[in-house]
Amino acid sequence: MLFTYILFFIITCVVIYFAGQWIIEGLERVAKFLGWKEFVVAFVLMAFAGTLPNFFLAIFALANKMPELSFGDVVGGNVVDMTLVIALAALFARDGIPARGATFQTSSLFTVISALLPLLLFMDGRLSRFDGVLLLGLFFSYVYWLFSKQERFKKVYNNYQVPLAKRLPLFMRDIGKILAGTVLLILMAQGIILAASRFSVEYNLPLAMVGVLIVGLGNSFPELYFSIASARRGETRMILGDLMGAVIMPATLVLGLVVIVSPITIADVSLFATARYFLIAASILFFVFIRTGRKVTKKEAILLLSVYIAFLICEIFIK
Repeated sequence: MLFTYILFFIITCVVIYFAGQWIIEGLERVAKFLGWKEFVVAFVLMAFAGTLPNFFLAIFALANKMPELSFGDVVGGNVVDMTLVIALAALFARDGIPARGATFQTSSLFTVISALLPLLLFMDGRLSRFDGVLLLGLFFSYVYWLFSKQERFKKVYNNYQVPLAKRLPLFMRDIGKILAGTVLLILMAQGIILAASRFSVEYNLPLAMVGVLIVGLGNSFPELYFSIASARRGETRMILGDLMGAVIMPATLVLGLVVIVSPITIADVSLFATARYFLIAASILFFVFIRTGRKVTKKEAILLLSVYIAFLICEIFIK
């Protein structure tokens, strides 16, 4: 059994490597074709596709009357994205992750609000349909702000000299590569979740803990690898686009749609106490690091990584 898991892990790493290369190369050319900033392309395409597992998990959890699994997935995933993912990306990047410009700065504010708003609305142990409307309102407010002025999403690529007749076929091919790579990343992530969940059953872990630790980390795996691969190629703008989208979309769009269809009620909110405190801490640190110096440095990355390690220790040993 152990050999099977090791073999599965090796195959997963190989598949993920090639999938990540397809996605990054495709996103680079799609950005040039559309004349959009890399940040916006990563937010729209990569982050949206990467959010689909969160959405399907939410539907599965509600259908099986396990809302704590879905909520734990969103909370745990946001902790991972705002600590582990951004930290490793900054450590692999040559000079941290720059966040200069109004688009990055305002997006960081929307990211933190999106991460914390579900926690505030959930203080009574329930997410109502009205709460869902508020979450969706926040998501569409950000999208409207992002695309309301061209300087926020447009970019001129002077070195993009592909003849017009060849651009559309290349564009469609790149979209195909992005979709194929993202599907492979998601499938591999779900395989990791399934394998990890088998271990959780053996040790009789509570669903909330499984959602926060295992499912949240597994669903964040695509952006984790994408961020590291992008950092090594110097495409740091894509990192923040994918990362901020991976926080904003599940916490607003996914949760908003889900609770409008079926409100979430969880009797024991203490199951999320540890994750709630660490998400608040991660959000504050993430916002401060983006705002001060307009970049995430390697020293700040080490602090964020320490927060994630502390989060794991508290979740495992306290519960």
